Amino acid sequence: MSTVSKSPAKKFSATEIYAAIFGLFLGLAIWKFGNPVILERILLPPKSWHDTWNDAWPIAWANALLVALALGGIVLLLANPLRWPASRWLWILPLVWLAWQFLSAAKSQHHDLTTPTLWHYAGCVICYFLGALVIGPRARWRLLLVGVFAALAFCLVRAVDQKLFEFPRERQMLIESQQAGWTNMAPSLFLDLKQDGVIINTNGVDVANPVILAKYEKGRVSGTLVYPNALAGIVLLLLPAALTIIWQITRKLRPLVCFAAMGLTVFLGMAGLFWSGSKSGWLIALAMGVFWLLRLNWSRQLKWLVVIVMLAGGLTVFGLRFQKYFAKGATSVSARFDYWHAAARTTIDHPVFGTGPGSFQRPYAQLKRPESEMARLVHNDYLEQFSDSGFIGGLAYVAWLGLLLWVLGRLAWKTADWVEFGIFAGLLAWFLQGFIEFSLFIPALAWTAFTLAGCLLASKPAVSAALSRNEFDKSGKPV
Repeated sequence: MSTVSKSPAKKFSATEIYAAIFGLFLGLAIWKFGNPVILERILLPPKSWHDTWNDAWPIAWANALLVALALGGIVLLLANPLRWPASRWLWILPLVWLAWQFLSAAKSQHHDLTTPTLWHYAGCVICYFLGALVIGPRARWRLLLVGVFAALAFCLVRAVDQKLFEFPRERQMLIESQQAGWTNMAPSLFLDLKQDGVIINTNGVDVANPVILAKYEKGRVSGTLVYPNALAGIVLLLLPAALTIIWQITRKLRPLVCFAAMGLTVFLGMAGLFWSGSKSGWLIALAMGVFWLLRLNWSRQLKWLVVIVMLAGGLTVFGLRFQKYFAKGATSVSARFDYWHAAARTTIDHPVFGTGPGSFQRPYAQLKRPESEMARLVHNDYLEQFSDSGFIGGLAYVAWLGLLLWVLGRLAWKTADWVEFGIFAGLLAWFLQGFIEFSLFIPALAWTAFTLAGCLLASKPAVSAALSRNEFDKSGKPV
């Protein structure tokens, strides 16, 4: 009687399990913590299972979860002490930046905005160090990506559903209900919509909020995040790595399976980016496409031919997509110049400590032009640092990210691992978006980006091998 030997099931280490759990946490952040931290006061706990599933959660919940995970990471780090995997400045600068934020906060007069921002900044630094020191090598952060990419897929499916079904259906429902005098709507739903500002009272008459109807008419989607440009940010950050992983998984399968998987991923990602209506997101995606092509081992003539075709097609789509926007005078561009001018003025007026982390809206209310719309954030993460925490805080943040991107870029350009290159391309695109958005203030984006940056920092082959064996010399370099 023959016996069949069975290979023992793979046992995951504690750090691998931790990486998988942390990936689920980041996925939860993409699903539920996609609002700017300065809006913490208006994010109320859900009152029903329906609200729990559909609405954003209070950011304090995210902070509590991250603290618990950070404590678990410290335990793992103490059990397996590791050396820092790169230049010492890449751990000194983030700590200097964070310390200065606390000093700036002590001088702030806007603690309602500063306190949640400080919690969030601490979370960014924690994610960065956990990625570099605990999750670290590639075998671990690939487990982390499972939860992250599952949340990305859900976010993109939600965005497509918003464009094709949810927004048209809700717009039609509001118009028909208003025409019927709201008699065809359940009283409880009517009260909920009034409380949320979807229905407003004008001259004693309940009408659908014109702003909401205009939003549905434009059809700009946001998925599970706060607003459309944030959706563009998560696509820029994660889609390059997602595409490379899907390709690696399916390339040895039947061509039809590979084509279907890649086609679906491209469709969801590009549809989300296109329907987000993000002008900057589309241009950055084009730039990243060129960046990717230049690394391919093709002839120079073929590279430039493909680059020219890509740019011509992408810019043509851009022009057609945003023709009406530019015909109206590109109002958001002029508005951003107003924000940036106010941030520069605030930095000059408060050069040492700024006005406090997350507090830009307070000085802007005094400095903005009468015809300008009110803004809560600068729409430029780097100028925001100078405005909120002065020159030292701003310079520490810029120096940290500049050095980080330089080190990661050198490693990624030389690596033979296309997933690592895809992660770096996503990080570069996301940090570029920071020049015209406030992605740093959204936990779903910032915590994911800094975790991946830390992981990538520990992914240099020599460093990864030393991390797995804990072999470093006295200077902290891998043996």
